[in-house]
Amino acid sequence: MDSALIPKGVQRCSLGKFTLFIGAVSAVLLWGVYAMLLCWLKGLNQTNMNDYYGFALWIWADLAVIALGGGAFFTGFLRYIVGKNELKNIINYAVLIGFICYSSALLILAIDIGQPLRGWFIFWHANVHSMLTEVAFCLSCYFGVLTIEYIPLVLENRQLNKVPFFHNLAHNMHEVMAVFAATGAFLSFFHQGSLGGVAGVLFGRPFAYREGVFIWPWTFFLFTWSAAAYGPCFTLSLTKLLEKVSGKKLVKDNVVELLAKISGWMIITYIIAKIADTWYWAAVTAPEGGFTLMDFYSNNPLYGIWILVLEIVIGGIIPGLILITETGRKNKFLLITAIILACIGVSVNRWVMVLQVMAVPVMSFDIWAMYIPSWQEVATTILPVAYGVILVALSYRYLPIFPQERELNPITD
Repeated sequence: MDSALIPKGVQRCSLGKFTLFIGAVSAVLLWGVYAMLLCWLKGLNQTNMNDYYGFALWIWADLAVIALGGGAFFTGFLRYIVGKNELKNIINYAVLIGFICYSSALLILAIDIGQPLRGWFIFWHANVHSMLTEVAFCLSCYFGVLTIEYIPLVLENRQLNKVPFFHNLAHNMHEVMAVFAATGAFLSFFHQGSLGGVAGVLFGRPFAYREGVFIWPWTFFLFTWSAAAYGPCFTLSLTKLLEKVSGKKLVKDNVVELLAKISGWMIITYIIAKIADTWYWAAVTAPEGGFTLMDFYSNNPLYGIWILVLEIVIGGIIPGLILITETGRKNKFLLITAIILACIGVSVNRWVMVLQVMAVPVMSFDIWAMYIPSWQEVATTILPVAYGVILVALSYRYLPIFPQERELNPITD
């Protein structure tokens, strides 16, 4: 029934099967919307936030999706500014993933406000001394850039592209896309950095506090670096997942291996900087404040020293070493293992910079309080995932996301 909308030369599942899939995911999405409405109508008492945990689970998700969505700006930077033309075969998907991640981040912020009708306050009554203000402005502007980058892809739909105006608009937007890619890289540098900077200037939270350059703590640069390093791994992992679900090869190996190689070297250089930062913090910064390294870790289930090993060794060194070696990149099992571990590594980094920062006792009467999110927090955290699955499914079905799909999957009568 919808075959006229599907790109030429590719095959998709039946409309009935597709509708059934969208319906199942929509049920999950509606569960998240219900929880979101509870938070808006009844207040943040629907969460398990308290005096120890002023951030809900969704704030970790917010920082994690922003980091994972970094694949959009870094792949765009490599494609349009550095001139890695091979990446033109995956840039559409990277932009789509970035669009989903950043729209999800804005949605999560709207939930966190509690009263979304006051969302405009952050722009109209901006606190110019706050890094979060910079984050909000850059995040909103970059989402606008991603929308501009996504529009030409929508206009290339088989039916829309028949309209001369839309056809010419899409063509002209592609011609100037390098400008938006550069703008996106600039905006991302500041908002990714400022998210890290927020943690690094917390003088009262010695787990996060860092030395730095002028007004910028080390965490400013580490957040930007890690997003550029790990973001492409998220794009690659979702590409492999879509290939598995669709049963088709969508991107040639040389494209995947190029992006994996660049990501691997970025991870290795980042993890060296991260280890240096951790060592300086443990050997100099923390002792000057009267703390030892083990004061920041506990034997409880969430905040043991194992989490540092998980972030740096398992989620950093191992995937980085796999991805910089040709043998590792060409071995499918090792490649998939590496990109999954990398996604876990950066998510754990955002977890400790959000949750563990608040969990570490800083007063003599403080305790290692544990945190179990309410079901409303879990549902609103899953909500963006369901939204993303639906948008990927619709885009894959009706838009030419993967330029190499027809060549890799010729239709035989």
